[in-house]
Amino acid sequence: METITGIIEEIIFRNEENGYSVVDILDESSKEAVTVVGSFPFLNPGEMVRLTGDWVTHPDYGLQFKMKTYEVAAPSTLVGMENYLASGLIKGVGPSTAKKLVEHFGLNVLDIIQFNPARLTEIDGIGQTRADLIASSFSEQREIRQVMVFLQSYSITASMALKIYKAYGNRTIDLVKENPYRLAEDIEGIGFKTADLIASRLGVDPNSIFRVMSGISFALFESTLDGHTYLPKEELVKRAGKLLSVDRSLIENAIVQLVLNKSLVMEMEDGLEDANIYLSAYYEAEAGAALSLRQLAQAETDLIFDDIDIEIERVERKNNIRLADLQKEAVSRVMEHGLVVITGGPGTGKTTTINCIISLLEQKGLKVELAAPTGRAAKRMTEATGHEAKTIHRLLEYGYTEDGRGGFQRDENNPLEAEALIIDEMSMVDIMLLNSLLKAIIPGTRLVMVGDVDQLPSVGPGNVLRDIINSGTVTVVQLKEIFRQAQESMIITNAHRINRGELPILNAKGKDFFFDRRHSAEDIVRVLTDLVARRLPVFGNYNPIEDIQILVPMRKGLVGVNNLNQKLQEILNPPSPRKGEKSLGTRLFREKDKVMQIKNNYSIKWTRLRDEGQGYEGEGVYNGDMGIIEAIDKEDQTLKVLFDDGRLVTYDFGQLDELELAYATTIHKSQGNEFPVVIIPLFYGPPMLMTRNLLYTGVTRARDLVVLVGRESLIGKMVGNNHIARRYSALEARLVRAFSLI
Repeated sequence: METITGIIEEIIFRNEENGYSVVDILDESSKEAVTVVGSFPFLNPGEMVRLTGDWVTHPDYGLQFKMKTYEVAAPSTLVGMENYLASGLIKGVGPSTAKKLVEHFGLNVLDIIQFNPARLTEIDGIGQTRADLIASSFSEQREIRQVMVFLQSYSITASMALKIYKAYGNRTIDLVKENPYRLAEDIEGIGFKTADLIASRLGVDPNSIFRVMSGISFALFESTLDGHTYLPKEELVKRAGKLLSVDRSLIENAIVQLVLNKSLVMEMEDGLEDANIYLSAYYEAEAGAALSLRQLAQAETDLIFDDIDIEIERVERKNNIRLADLQKEAVSRVMEHGLVVITGGPGTGKTTTINCIISLLEQKGLKVELAAPTGRAAKRMTEATGHEAKTIHRLLEYGYTEDGRGGFQRDENNPLEAEALIIDEMSMVDIMLLNSLLKAIIPGTRLVMVGDVDQLPSVGPGNVLRDIINSGTVTVVQLKEIFRQAQESMIITNAHRINRGELPILNAKGKDFFFDRRHSAEDIVRVLTDLVARRLPVFGNYNPIEDIQILVPMRKGLVGVNNLNQKLQEILNPPSPRKGEKSLGTRLFREKDKVMQIKNNYSIKWTRLRDEGQGYEGEGVYNGDMGIIEAIDKEDQTLKVLFDDGRLVTYDFGQLDELELAYATTIHKSQGNEFPVVIIPLFYGPPMLMTRNLLYTGVTRARDLVVLVGRESLIGKMVGNNHIARRYSALEARLVRAFSLI
């Protein structure tokens, strides 16, 4: 091992995901430039570093220094200090501010920032607020670097290291050494495998009870990402054994220990020899939801109309509409029962039915609340009904307690005040959200759940809408008649044909459903980009970013989401000196890019630039929300996104792993959304993925136009593939048992 000391002159390459970098350093002793490779997640030009490592010869790039560990020292020259401050390391300091700071304070600037930050206000343009930001950012960076020195050999990414530090603070190193497996439990984004790597290098015994228990919990959590609320014990033992490579007896003993400490719940299902094993939170959600549904269904509700048929006729005359028999039945059932499910495909009159229900309930003075799982779905519900619809999260008032814990403010202790509640897009609701919603509803409140059971199930765990319907315990009305106006749309006609297992009608003259036959992946990509950038904007005056959405069955490959987003970004939002940019690993964000939030963030704050009747300030951005990047500020290290419903959200650069480009997105991620134009590329994919309900869901996301591009044979294969991946969910069985006890 050798040691070199020098100043970082240039960062040639950096992978933001893992911190791996190629940098040029001016060696202090030789005064020559040295190329160094290694993990430098927080180093920037101008910094003085002391490196240990080995000299290696790269076959293409020649002699390099392969860094193993590093230490940081303050820059020793004015130029180095200015470069260091201008690097973006410290929030609130960019190139122009760095120059002013060095000119005013010289080499003492870092001491001023650390020990006397009030003096920063001597600089023109720096007020007290900004001075505090600079000081706190500098302090945080000093501490996080100490953490990084410890974590750098464990392949922890820069953004993940920051999350660990924010969770544990200056206790990070001690806590991780004590039990590295706590990382998998405490830090979102760190899985068991990363924690296991750290543990192995710290010398933790592979048979450690901490390791086995953590691996079992991880295996169960991983299964929830596939939609399961539980795993049969034998399946769990198999998955944990593959992950841990330990004796079965250790796994079985650890399961018992986890059950005893109430981390897991083990339940024997009637008629089965194997036990079902849950993470406790999912067991409580499933059991709680079943009980709440029974209470709502069995609660007495006032009969508010003596003759509902007469009242429905009055609504028909007033609004010049004619309800089908099943629509009338749905309206009647809502007036009679505390819990009703209304399901049906596109064009079957769900919205008209909802409007009639709202009209009748309000006629009797009942307070009616409307909600949907996503912002787009809530906005569409508002437009369709003329009544404000909220996201379920906003309805339940997600917020924070005095000790900083997040949660819904509306629950059994602070229930909703509505006398009737209508929830749309129920196919998107998972078991955790369902339970939270039901806890906030007082028995006696009318709950109407509306959704299309033939769409893809929720991204989260559970099979909520299908389980409720299949249980046969709840009043369900399935709307089947396709109305004349809807029959004129080939989108709706073909959606129902696909759902029945029939081939869609392609390229009918003057209609809204088209197919462009292509065979190679390269040709499909070429046609997709041409459709978005040129043909469709000319054909229908569609805005290529706001109106057109490419929905893709899969993420990888030439015709996958990742590649298509890169291609479309190049064409629809090319680089410009006037557009700010920020790279994150292989991803590049640019001002005016179309992006999507890919995880729930309940605490991030937003402001609303225009009055949507939903308030000007609030918290929370959710998985699937889409918007446009308004600004990227490298001085403040922030990125601003204007979401479709008018919320303006400011992200720290450390939060950008919550965003991805959204010119193309998966069909799964599109649930609850509606777009004027949908383009679906069809190329080879796994049979378990290329299914009928995937195609059906994609087609039903379009309002004006659908274009399929690819291999015609795949349309038939998808329509004929009615495979529905099994989800381990016991809500249906719980409902049957719960109602049988009445």
